Amino acid sequence: MIQTINSNTSSGTELIFARHETFYPRYGWLKKGFEAVHANSNIFLEEDAHIQLGVGKNMAKAIRYWCGAFKLIEDDRAGQSSPQTSQFGRLLLGEDGYDPFLEDTASLWLLHWHLSQQPCKASAWYAIFNNLRQTEFTVDDLLLMLIQYRDAAGNRTVEASLKKDITCLLRMYVRQGDDLSLNEDNLDCPFAELGLIQRVGDAKHYLFRTGAKTSLPHEILVSACLDFAKTVNTTQRTISLSSLLFDEGSPGTVFKLSEAAICDAIEQVARWCNEITFSDSAGIIQMSFTQDPAKLSHTLLNRYYRP
Repeated sequence: MIQTINSNTSSGTELIFARHETFYPRYGWLKKGFEAVHANSNIFLEEDAHIQLGVGKNMAKAIRYWCGAFKLIEDDRAGQSSPQTSQFGRLLLGEDGYDPFLEDTASLWLLHWHLSQQPCKASAWYAIFNNLRQTEFTVDDLLLMLIQYRDAAGNRTVEASLKKDITCLLRMYVRQGDDLSLNEDNLDCPFAELGLIQRVGDAKHYLFRTGAKTSLPHEILVSACLDFAKTVNTTQRTISLSSLLFDEGSPGTVFKLSEAAICDAIEQVARWCNEITFSDSAGIIQMSFTQDPAKLSHTLLNRYYRP
């Protein structure tokens, strides 16, 4: 059963559908796009951008879209059309970045997290991971939910575009061997390594894999918890486990985690990070932190990537 989407779910947020030219992010694309913008911020305005990138025209458009969706590049604040590399992009993929060639699966989790952050340029991704609370689903379930999500926001995107997003999302997260509908010329997307969605039974049914994720490091998860806490309240230094697990946009929904997985990660990080504590106060389990959450989140990323 699909839950009804409240009319205020997407209020104030521009919904963006089907900008990927039907291409999911392939191996090497994010690095290629980031480096291209770093070298020439006008590259995607040039007629031969696809030639410079060594891909087809539609693929070049997809590379620009995905680099923006993952927040590796961004339009400048003046609204000009030439993108620049973002602070997050430089932190992750820069010459001295954490993981310039995305060799660590932890970086894919980090990218998946940033993809879901507002402002989000992949509205179907945001809606499906946050608003679809059932574990098992079909393509028809996803379409119905996206139609509700679209309508609640007063958006007029046609159903064909919603279907394109659903196809792209499933190709992105489901391993090729698990989905017989994938064409033989399409290689697995790197994000299939996260194991978030798998096909079950016949070709029509899919499953969110909830619970602990062995490839998701504690530092990356708790960093995301701090990012989320910052968006919930900019002044408080606590956030409840319930919010981290169930709230829209939370690590629990975006990463499909169990309560035990979040508790374990926070407890493990709190063992070495004195600025973070995990407590049960008046029956409310919560994470507390003594520093600005954005600063502390960065500290945890440094701890993981540069121990």
